[in-house]
Amino acid sequence: MSHAHPLPFSVLDLAPVPQGISVGQALHNSLDLARHAEGLGYHRYWLAEHHNMPGIASAATAVVIGHVAGGTKTIRVGSGGVMLPNHAPLMVAEAFGTLAALYPGRIDLGLGRAPGTDQPTMRALRRYMGAVDSFAQDVVELQAWFKPAVPGQLVRAVPGEGQDVPLWLLGSSTYSAQLAAALGLPFAFAAHFAPDQLMEAIAIYRRTFKPSEALAQPYVMICIGVCAADTDAQARRLSTSSQQQFLALRRGQPGLLPAPVDDIRAIASEAELAGLDHTFRYSAIGSPETVRAKVQQVLDATGADELMAASQIHDHEARRHSYEILARVRGDLVQAAA
Repeated sequence: MSHAHPLPFSVLDLAPVPQGISVGQALHNSLDLARHAEGLGYHRYWLAEHHNMPGIASAATAVVIGHVAGGTKTIRVGSGGVMLPNHAPLMVAEAFGTLAALYPGRIDLGLGRAPGTDQPTMRALRRYMGAVDSFAQDVVELQAWFKPAVPGQLVRAVPGEGQDVPLWLLGSSTYSAQLAAALGLPFAFAAHFAPDQLMEAIAIYRRTFKPSEALAQPYVMICIGVCAADTDAQARRLSTSSQQQFLALRRGQPGLLPAPVDDIRAIASEAELAGLDHTFRYSAIGSPETVRAKVQQVLDATGADELMAASQIHDHEARRHSYEILARVRGDLVQAAA
């Protein structure tokens, strides 16, 4: 199905810490990229909660959202996502209620069900494995904290109550698709690292969606990896940074975002290369023409309402340029649809 453009394009920033860069500089880079994205017309800028990952600087997600929202003017800023099993819903409501009070009408709260880390780290976060199983109840509880307080209510989310903070459910499988549909919430799918159940999840979400106060009809955002450069060869080289980072994670050695290499085949086995191709199969890697064709293919296949792009690129200027190219691609698609 073709989509009525102009559809919004957004940014997922994993706040990468490249080799040779301090965490402070990485977080300054995130703000710089957010300002750049705002100038280029991107709709929202999301940051993700990961723990015990040396190459990702956004563990304290709400703090980084405040840093980015405070340095921008119009772009929506939010979480993609906050991992709800790691937190008491009340504390999430207070943090995002604070952000919404500071930056009214600009804050999104995307929620994930995975812990976003390993089991020892989960224990260090003082949470328990059962928290994943109570995800649905926790989402409903969180929604309640944002509602205006009622007379006699003993515990209130201050800030939080009565705040307009749109909730999103994030998924890499069909579970969150079903829950988002049941609760009538917008749904974002992480095709940038978990492509397998994309089509099934959005089909279930659209088929079983129940309208709610928050949303009258289904709204699907797809996140894909994008690595755009002036030529296919340049983009393929730049993309080896995220490939290496993913391989390191698979090998149980998560690290900083590595510099690109000339040939990924020199440092990965055949099985690992096949795994990379599989995982990144929705990624748009290449020149403006190549990226445009791939993005169009993803939009046609999914009928997405919004596209989010994650660009794990070692060099900050190259990363800025990748989002410039993607903004031009969106402009081309808008013109072509007009």
